[in-house]
Amino acid sequence: MAHAYTPGLKVMPCTRLTKKRLLPIPGKVMAAMDQQVDSLDIVAQTELPGKVFSVNVANRLSVGPAEIEAFMVKKEGDFVKKGEIIAENKPFLKWFQNSVDSPVEGTVETVSFVTGQVLLREPPKILPIKAYIKGKVVEVTPDFGVTVEAEGTFIQGIFGIGGETNGEIAIAVGSPDEDLDPEDIKENHKGKIVIGGKHASLATIKRAIELGVHAIVVGGIHDRDLRQLLGYDIGVAVTGSENIGITILVTEGFGLIPMADYTFKLLSSRNGEVASVSGATQIRAGVMRPEIIIPGFPKNVTECKRDQGRGWIEPGDPIRIIREPHFGVIGIVKSLPPELTVIGSESHARVLEVTLDGGEVIVVPRANIEVLEK
Repeated sequence: MAHAYTPGLKVMPCTRLTKKRLLPIPGKVMAAMDQQVDSLDIVAQTELPGKVFSVNVANRLSVGPAEIEAFMVKKEGDFVKKGEIIAENKPFLKWFQNSVDSPVEGTVETVSFVTGQVLLREPPKILPIKAYIKGKVVEVTPDFGVTVEAEGTFIQGIFGIGGETNGEIAIAVGSPDEDLDPEDIKENHKGKIVIGGKHASLATIKRAIELGVHAIVVGGIHDRDLRQLLGYDIGVAVTGSENIGITILVTEGFGLIPMADYTFKLLSSRNGEVASVSGATQIRAGVMRPEIIIPGFPKNVTECKRDQGRGWIEPGDPIRIIREPHFGVIGIVKSLPPELTVIGSESHARVLEVTLDGGEVIVVPRANIEVLEK
């Protein structure tokens, strides 16, 4: 219990990391072991079976199920276009003629002489898997995909929406406590990862979507703006599949919260460089954080380290307070008193002393902080 803490966000100038890029079903692997890949390179792809549509031919032609064989124009395995005749009768009098058209383009999957149903399947859809990050293939999983290893800057956020994207980093504000306003989004930001300060409004996000910005990274966002943007409450679930035309990554939390100064400076040092961003978030079992990955070494860094993840906290560690009354405040661990302390709820808990930017020292329960790994 003396070492308990909440594992927090990783904000690392340069680390060595790996990403598994796997297909959901077997397919073809298109990258080889030790191959250098770019973020947009397709490393594996497969075909997803098309949707199946049922057509009741027997009912449409007013015949028995066993009789439809004589009326079928198309057979199993035949390709059909949308609106093309798949079955028809040929009566002596033409005004009694009746036919059945295909509701979709696809293939005749099955013809049942028991139910009188014909199943049509749409063409398969190609599902490509991109490398996502620029790096080296270090493992190949036959029929499914690869593992890519890279060195670079790695920054995690608190929350995000939208899928994987990439683009050049563009710093749009002068400091981490400035709002990202609509007028800060310029036409030359199209296709880029725009870095803001403490907040992005709904108007800012809509302008970014309109101008084709790939992603926005800010300290905070209002939950009401998120509801209006999506049209529903997200709840405790997995995000990342939202199709809204942009990826949004929040580094600090909901509300007007300035981006951590260290995070802002680190992103500013990589301004103009290409980054990979994912808004996928999961906050229940199997925690998944939104992330920014910038391949390569930042300025003044000559060596990358592996992310080993310590299981304890020490004096000197940077932390973020995650509960009121100091929610979002960042400080440095000064000391870890071993004895139990009475806190505001009148319960006994282990605490730590935190030194804030201005030099003030406060006492915080250890359960109320998360470590910023740098």
